[in-house]
Order: sequence, then C-alpha cells, then structure tokens
Amino acid sequence: MTGAPADVTSEDLLARILSSLDDDKAEDIVQIDLRGKSSIGDYMVVCSGRSSRQVAAMAEKLVERLKHDFNRVSRVEGKDTGDWVLIDAADVIVHIFRPEVRDFYQIEKMWQPAGASPTQA
Repeated sequence: MTGAPADVTSEDLLARILSSLDDDKAEDIVQIDLRGKSSIGDYMVVCSGRSSRQVAAMAEKLVERLKHDFNRVSRVEGKDTGDWVLIDAADVIVHIFRPEVRDFYQIEKMWQPAGASPTQA
C-alpha cells in the first residue's frame, strides 16, 4: 500500500496480527479485549514461540507486515534478546514470549477479570 488507510480499525489490526502470528507458528495465542479497561490500546495479544530465535523472527515479520499492509510503524522492545518482545501497534499491544518467560510473568492473568479465562485466538 502506498498510503495509510484512514479507516483501519483496531479489529483490522487485530485480525492481521493474529494471521501473521498464526502464519509464523506462534503457540498458545490469546487475545484480550482492553476496550473500556485501559487506555493503552483496544486489544492485547499474548503468544509464545519455541525459541529466542523464533520469538525475534515472529516479531520482525509482524512489524514488517504491519508496515507493508497498513503503513504502520510499530515500536518494538526486547527483540535483541528474544525472551519477551513487546510490539506496540497503537491500538493493539502484542507480547511474544519464550514459554518459560511467559509462565514466569503470567501477563494474561493481570488483564483478565477474576475467574475469566482468556480468549484463545
């Protein structure tokens, strides 16, 4: 695309992010609806990769796809170590973890209402 589509919704971003992660064989993909709960974004996506290399590669590909498809530049933290990469795509926040790091931080539990189970994507 040559220009940023003016009508890209957070749902459009979420769908492309989920598709990208699925294409790259992300594991245990969970989406959390943040609308009305936080001003950081409309959705959060949490997933795992099998290794630091896969985590970093999934993050890199996702950022490239968002730039190509939506002309969106995303902020990225943690790609160099590949243990936990945070991608801020404005309306959607993405966390890609190595499984042991994800188990340690249990970030999904912080954002789920008490007693609720996360929505598997």
